[in-house]
Parts: sequence; C-alpha cells; structure tokens
Amino acid sequence: MPQSHETNVYDTKTETNTTESQKSATMPQHNSSRHQHQLTGKQRVDCDAPSRKMNQLADLILPTAILGQLLLTKPNTVKTSTIEANEQLAVCIASMQGWRLTMEDTSCLHLPIQNDDTNTTFVGVFDGHGGTNVADYVSKHLHKFIVRQPEYKDNLKKAIVKGFMEIDSKLKRDHPEDQSGSTACTIFIRNKMLYCSNLGDSRAIAYENGKVVPLSYDHKPTIPLEYKRIIEAGSWVEAERVNGTLALSRAFGDFQFKNAPYLRPEQQAVSCVPDIVTKKLDKYWKFVVIACDGIWEVMSNERVGDFVKRRLSDGMQIDKVCESLMSACLAPRTDGLCLGCDNMTVSIILFKWPEK
Repeated sequence: MPQSHETNVYDTKTETNTTESQKSATMPQHNSSRHQHQLTGKQRVDCDAPSRKMNQLADLILPTAILGQLLLTKPNTVKTSTIEANEQLAVCIASMQGWRLTMEDTSCLHLPIQNDDTNTTFVGVFDGHGGTNVADYVSKHLHKFIVRQPEYKDNLKKAIVKGFMEIDSKLKRDHPEDQSGSTACTIFIRNKMLYCSNLGDSRAIAYENGKVVPLSYDHKPTIPLEYKRIIEAGSWVEAERVNGTLALSRAFGDFQFKNAPYLRPEQQAVSCVPDIVTKKLDKYWKFVVIACDGIWEVMSNERVGDFVKRRLSDGMQIDKVCESLMSACLAPRTDGLCLGCDNMTVSIILFKWPEK
C-alpha cells in the first residue's frame, strides 16, 4: 500500500483529484445506538468480472491505474458486520473496503431509535465521495434531525423530507467550502409501514410474495426530470455528469452544485430532497436489502434478491449472507476495466412473522 508519499487519486463519482496524504485509509464505520464501526473509500470503475475467485497473480502486480485512479495491489477483504434483532426484525449491516485505497461508505442501525416512544426502526447506507466528512456526519445525526420535526409522530414522510433538508443546510452553513458528498438510502419501519428514502445511486429492494420489488430508483443526471432541474438551475450535463463532474443528481453535500440564488433545495442542480416510497407490510414480506452501488453495479435487483433468498432458505445466518454477497461482487483482479472494485456496504432486514 502507498506509504507517506503523495499519490494522485481521482474520485470518479466527482472526477476531482486529491492527494493520498489527504485521505485516511481507515476501516469501515457503522453507527448505531449501541455499535459503531468506521467505513471509508469510493470511486466507480466499470468492468466485467466473470470469475469470483481471487486471481493469485494480483499479489504480483503494482497498484493499477484505472480511469485515472489507483487501486490497492490486493483487495482489503476484511468484513465488518453488525447484527441487531427484536421480536419483529433481524437486521445486519456489513461492509468491506475492497480494492479502493480508502473506505468512504458509512452506515447506521437503530433498532429501535433510542429515547423515542414510537418504536421506530431506522437503517441507512451512505456512500461518500470526495471525502468522508458529509457521509460521516449524516450517518451519525440524520435520524436526530428527523425525530425532532413536529410532524415526526403523525406524518413521518414529511418529517423525513424536512430532516434531510435541515441536515444538509446545517452542513452547508458550517462547512461551505467542503466539496465532499454522500448518497443516502434509508429505511424507517413503524406500525407495519415501511418508508424508503433515497438520494443518489445507493438502492433498496424488497422480497415480497415471491418476487423482487424495487423500493428506490437511482438519481442520475440523464433522467429526464433530473436533467430538466439541472438545466433550469443554470448547470449542464456532460458525459452523463452534472457540469461534467458529478455522476449523481441528488446527494447530501456537494455544495458547489447548490449555489443557485433564489432557488429552493429541491430546485438546485443537485438536490438534497429524497424520493420516498411507502409500503404496507404484511406476512408476504420476507426481507429488504439496502446497499451501495458497489453491489448494484455488479448484480441486478433480481440477482441480489435471488442470491439472498436462496441462502436464507438454506439456513445461512444473516451476517454470512451479507458477507457472501460482498465476496460474490468483488472483482477477482484489476487487469482491465472492471466492476467489483468499489467499496461495498450491504444491509439485510429480515422480517419475523408469527407462525400460525
């Protein structure tokens, strides 16, 4: 691994370069009411990884430059998993740095949210880019901004939207020059209702009544409604990126794209206002998967759903299913343009319905 010398590293989510001495290669971080572990590294690379076995030659090659960025000589495959459970749910969040020089994913798990009498569960995955500042802060504090909204008990959907906007506004006030950003894909569960909130290209699916159901949709600059907002805010789309640099059209942070005067947060070129999908839960819901795009760039919604379903049906423990999924998505080598070189974070929410 690189030592103290400076190495140019490009974050391909933003296509901006920093020096390696400015990035800290820390282990995965996860935040919960009782557990914390740190996650770090984020860039996107595209390649076909036909084999899921590690290429033994990877130990012999130097750090490989792909699309202007450097990767490790061999992947950091240490996996960190956290499990919490109650009578209704079992939840695991797992993470792995992989081929990236750093780990910029973060996550949170509250089963339930502490000091809250609504018995609400909150799970989130946050995929940082351009640094970890925004992702770290949001993973630790987003639920607090939502819980304190007046609408929290009676109109959770409205409270979520307001909480997302308020935390982004605070970050901008306190750190206006910070150019890091983060996706967000979060799940609230309360009174047999599920609320999935999404910014960017982290994603959630459910396995309901024997089929995979999408709970979120990626926010990309080329989507017509997103493209229209970007143009109306005075920005442009080039190479499928906002102003030719950012591959997302909604995110926390990324304040250099949120400076259009007199425009509300939802009108900025990069919006912090989430799309929210609500679902009524019943005994046909088996599980939910939330993951960063390190998983989804390798497997489709259907493949992930089938992968998890088969292993749970075989009796595999939930943490081992998460870890197995990350291993299956990891590129075996980096001697080409390849998928599976990203940081990986995945959460599985398993429903426990009473047997009749």
